[in-house]
Amino acid sequence: MSAVFIDCTPELKALFESGRLVSPQDTYIHVGDPTAVDVIALCQTAQVMLVEHTAITAQTLAACPHLKAIVFMGTGAGAYLPLEWAKANNIAVSTTPGYGSTAVAEHAMALTFAAARKLGPMVKDIVRGVWLPRGGMQLKGRKVAVIGFGEVGRCYAEMASALGMCVSAWNRTPVDTAYFEADIERVLAGAEVVSLHLALNADTAGFLNASRLSLLSPGALVINTARAGLIDQDDLAQALQSGQVGHAALDVFWQEPIEANDPWCDAQNVTLTPHAAYMTEEAYIELWKRTLKAMDAHMPR
Repeated sequence: MSAVFIDCTPELKALFESGRLVSPQDTYIHVGDPTAVDVIALCQTAQVMLVEHTAITAQTLAACPHLKAIVFMGTGAGAYLPLEWAKANNIAVSTTPGYGSTAVAEHAMALTFAAARKLGPMVKDIVRGVWLPRGGMQLKGRKVAVIGFGEVGRCYAEMASALGMCVSAWNRTPVDTAYFEADIERVLAGAEVVSLHLALNADTAGFLNASRLSLLSPGALVINTARAGLIDQDDLAQALQSGQVGHAALDVFWQEPIEANDPWCDAQNVTLTPHAAYMTEEAYIELWKRTLKAMDAHMPR
């Protein structure tokens, strides 16, 4: 086969089976989470590899002798692929940004509601047989800091504004919007909600640290559907313990998948979802369109 999709999810599989997604004839689709040995076996003759969520090492890629290109089905390929190694070995890497902007923004807003009303802790209480109603935060009129103003951040800001929240947005480069503020400290100062929508790179790793968390209004909500590495893990844990952060709602983690005994699973005042923000049918359909377009650019003529 010229192309191999190594890690098709059950949700994508269902869309293929329903006929809403169609695969090219020269593309093989493997459903499930492959091991390194599986990837090597699947891609012995492949020229293009499609990757949805599996981390691939340079050693694994080196054992795929005909590989010319990788299409990473998402953004942030550097968290899953050895980009420098691929470049040095003439393996092109493409991404599919923007396919799930609305889905991710809506999930971020869902987490904002969950954090504001402490849904995570109350669900845990109910499961344990504990009846403990908890008071929450009304969002209307609250200041929300939107960090990163690409498509996802813009969509989230529009929803927040529609709720009557006071939006203050920061982006690494200026953007044409009334929400924009160039000074990150002014954006964070007194914010009662902060939602992260940045790409993770050397400049943004640990972006939300103890110093910046201290600028927030005490008891603020921290929402992250972008990349876990944007937040200093220890600083966030300490801020939750001290009460400087009242609730953290996280869809991404410093190690994925998160283990059952991970301290975050037992943490108080958190709502956790398993990196699911982008997972809607509409987003998957757009993802496949963009994947096929990227794949077509690399296929032999």
